[in-house]
Amino acid sequence: MKNELCYFSGYRIYPGHGKRFARVDGKTFSFLNNKCLASFMMKRNPRKINWTVLYRRKHKKGSQEEVSKKRTRRTHKFQRAIVGASLTEIMAKRNQKPEVRKAQREQAVKAAKEKTKASKAQKKVTQQQTKTQKAKGKASKAVKGGGPGRVGGKR
Repeated sequence: MKNELCYFSGYRIYPGHGKRFARVDGKTFSFLNNKCLASFMMKRNPRKINWTVLYRRKHKKGSQEEVSKKRTRRTHKFQRAIVGASLTEIMAKRNQKPEVRKAQREQAVKAAKEKTKASKAQKKVTQQQTKTQKAKGKASKAVKGGGPGRVGGKR
C-alpha cells in the first residue's frame, strides 16, 4: 500500500486514514485529519503553523545531524611572474623608493621625446631632399612667342 503525504501538514497518511477533498476545478487534496482540512479551508498558511512540517523546515527545527557548519575556503594571495617581467624584477620595482621610480619615469619620458624629435628632424631633411630633386627633374617650358606685341594662341 502507498503512503500519501498530507497536503497541509506534510505528515504521512497511512492506508485507512485521512480525508480527501476535491475542488471544483478537479484538483484533489489529501489531508491527515479534520484539523488539517479545516485549516486548509480557512486558508491558513502551513508555514506559520508550528506543528506542520513546512514550519519546522522553514525555522530549521529538529535537524541536529547537520549541526556542523560548512567551512568556507579563504582565498590565498600569492604573486607570480608576468609575461614581461620575472618575479624578482617585480619585487625589486615594488621595493624601490617612489622618488627613484619618479626619476626613472621622467628619464624615460625625456628619452622618448628626444627620439620623436630626432625622427621628425630626419623626416624634414628627407622631404627637403625629395623637393629639390623634383624641382631639378622638371625642365622649364619654352614659351612660344611670335614677337613683340603678339599674343600667342590659335588663329
